[in-house]
Amino acid sequence: MTTSPAVASAQSTTVPPGAWRALFLVTIGFGVNFWAWALLSPLGPVYVERGLAVDASLIVAIPVLVGSLGRIVMGALSDRFGGHLMFPLVSLLTVVPVLFLGFVGQYTYSTLLLGGFFLGIAGTTFAIGVPYVNSWFPPAKRGMATGLYGVGMGGTAISAFTTVPLLSSIGDAAPFVLTALALIAYAVVGWLFMRDAPTWKPSRKNIIEQSVAVMKLKVTWQACYLYALSFGGYVAFSVFLPTMLQNWYGLDAADASFRMAGFVIVAVIMRPFGGTLADRLGAANTLLVSYVAVGLAALALTFQPDLMPIGTSAFIVMAAGLGLGSGAVFALVAQTSDPAVVGSVTGFVGAAGGLGGFVPPLVMAAIHAESGTYAPGIALLLVATFGAVVVTLFIARGARAGTSTAP
Repeated sequence: MTTSPAVASAQSTTVPPGAWRALFLVTIGFGVNFWAWALLSPLGPVYVERGLAVDASLIVAIPVLVGSLGRIVMGALSDRFGGHLMFPLVSLLTVVPVLFLGFVGQYTYSTLLLGGFFLGIAGTTFAIGVPYVNSWFPPAKRGMATGLYGVGMGGTAISAFTTVPLLSSIGDAAPFVLTALALIAYAVVGWLFMRDAPTWKPSRKNIIEQSVAVMKLKVTWQACYLYALSFGGYVAFSVFLPTMLQNWYGLDAADASFRMAGFVIVAVIMRPFGGTLADRLGAANTLLVSYVAVGLAALALTFQPDLMPIGTSAFIVMAAGLGLGSGAVFALVAQTSDPAVVGSVTGFVGAAGGLGGFVPPLVMAAIHAESGTYAPGIALLLVATFGAVVVTLFIARGARAGTSTAP
């Protein structure tokens, strides 16, 4: 007995029972862990003012680096053990560096780096959630679902809005204690109520062999570059924008942090649109729109315009383009990867995105120290965006060729 095309089409778009609850729970977990992951970013200028560091770039970049590289391992482990186990486990592990920083680590430069290194564990959760969401949703809905999951990156906005005010009004440990409590609460809720998808099957392949196989896929490296620009750009701006606004426009720490939070919110809102548009228009077309927006914004910022209105408008367009592209990249991964290795592919792509956020703050700080302006760094972003357009056009041409030769 064969399945009719109409029935097959309905099955390919039907969301199974429990999928929306799973998406909600994993998105909350992503947000809480990203809240923890971004704790040091708004505090960078504070630590500079206290004389703990001459420059906060390395302090805020270390968690990004560790969280990025750790995704390669975490993605493979998620293919093996599933999100129901891995998400609560990583949330609990993150509590340790959060409390260490809150009570001990934030008072010397060396312990800030040590705590930030282990805080990077929170950033690996991204590679857990994407395969978990993909296993729950049919292929035609995965771009939308992973885009909605990406809203959890708004946890960085929670950090931006609350960290400095809590530290100033209650005490140095307050933001860290609150975040630790949120992580513990989520770990309990996640363990009790999250479930792996009925169709999910654990990968039994050797993790190293599977990782090597994934590295041989062309789509892995294409998506790595695109995500390094889209999500990496978002991470770079979210951790470095307060410092940039203070040095370039003379804003105080609180004002700069709130403006950074606005940047994050715009990017977070646009990410689900990126996934949804990729489902409907194709990932390549959506990515082209996003990179055009990023390129135009970068071109405007290269000339260091006044903050109002041109500078602010350019930052908003930049955030929208980066958010749109971040959502579309993982729609591309979902559309082109075997479900059994989505976690491993996600690990590599997520690592590239994180590394894309690690390097620019260091480069921007070095450029500003040498020249007194960030304009050359923004020009480099413009060049990288042009490269992303070229890669996306190659992907689009490959998709058209695949369609024309399909039986």
